[in-house]
Amino acid sequence: MSRPLDRPPGGTRRPRHPAPPLAERVLADRLRELAPSGIRRFFDIAATMDDVISLGIGEPDFDTPAQVVEAAVEGLRRGRTHYTSNYGTIELRSALASHLDARYGVRYDPESEILITVGASEAVDLAVRATCNPGDEVILHEPSYVAYPAAITLAGGRPAFVPTRDEDDFALEPDLVEAAITPRTKALFLGYPCNPTGAVLPPAVEDELAAIAVHHDLLVYSDEIYDRLAYGGYRHRALSALPGMRERTVLMGGFSKAYAMTGWRLGWVCAPAPILDGIVKVHQYMIMSAPTVAQDAALVALTTGEPDVEAMVAEYDRRRRLLVDGLNAMGLATFEPRGAFYAFPRISSTGLDDEAFTECLLREERVAVVPGSAFGPSGAGHVRMCYATSFEQLEEALRRIGRFVARARAEMGAVAIARGAKSAGEPDAAEGAA
Repeated sequence: MSRPLDRPPGGTRRPRHPAPPLAERVLADRLRELAPSGIRRFFDIAATMDDVISLGIGEPDFDTPAQVVEAAVEGLRRGRTHYTSNYGTIELRSALASHLDARYGVRYDPESEILITVGASEAVDLAVRATCNPGDEVILHEPSYVAYPAAITLAGGRPAFVPTRDEDDFALEPDLVEAAITPRTKALFLGYPCNPTGAVLPPAVEDELAAIAVHHDLLVYSDEIYDRLAYGGYRHRALSALPGMRERTVLMGGFSKAYAMTGWRLGWVCAPAPILDGIVKVHQYMIMSAPTVAQDAALVALTTGEPDVEAMVAEYDRRRRLLVDGLNAMGLATFEPRGAFYAFPRISSTGLDDEAFTECLLREERVAVVPGSAFGPSGAGHVRMCYATSFEQLEEALRRIGRFVARARAEMGAVAIARGAKSAGEPDAAEGAA
């Protein structure tokens, strides 16, 4: 008969020493470096409340264009329910190649330099995992989208953060990028137009960053998921279209934002064939291929959806002006975002930090926003507000925010008066000792 492992000969039970919880013993060490997303907590609270206006989730409020939906329905009826090539359908890749060439003047071979992914999020993950070795440093601007540093860390790399500033409209400063380069630096990660700030890179800054990348022989990851959401005089340029950049850029994007296709989960990555070959290896073992009917729908979006994109961008621009002007009018200083669909007001004039502002605004006025510090230390003192919601909802949100800001400032003033009165009524140290 076998003997229980914790009993020695003679049957006396050995004392057990308490072990750490199983999760602490089995989870990978690199997960300990990841804090939970700073976005989710407030939306978990908001989900339990009624009459909440959400300016938090970065998702278009428009439905996917009707002809795009119909293409997917027809594909299902025709039995388009099987795997595609690991790379995606050649029809979609060819259409995307033509789109990028026509719009930005950058050419990719649809056979070997374009991969269709499960959202731009998978594109980011694949690109970094396929190219980062343990200990490689990746320079990353902050504030930036929360998934970027997480992807670098999970790949074994090390994010090297470069701050951006409100007074520079959160554009990346090339001199700071140059100063951050070390012998371990492998890549530069850019996410412009920027989530959370709505910032864009001025052409002169882009040119300087490209020159730095070429001089230091850096790989560049460029997530351009918001490329079509551009306003005013700003005209987006694909980073890989700049001189010397095509051979060292991993260009990423998707269909979620421009075509209102977030739930379809479809993105893409373009890179020189030798680099893309490695990226596809990760993709084929993890995913196999992106959803077939979503690819059919995206093909129709690319080939017929330009009027829909233009109409949505025009409406976003109208909302952008309403929100930015309204925030500045109530004294929440907000620079003019030229891309994406976010405003990033400074809220320090209320006397609250961004976490307290976010939580109190949600509880008192039922408006959900995101604390700027969730996107990096440079975001502290700001909040992210998404204007991908209806004009009428934005008008009501501004009324609620205005009430909240007025109360917060009144309370701050009352506290200051009380402190001043207390200070005036107290003897100074010399009088007290006399």
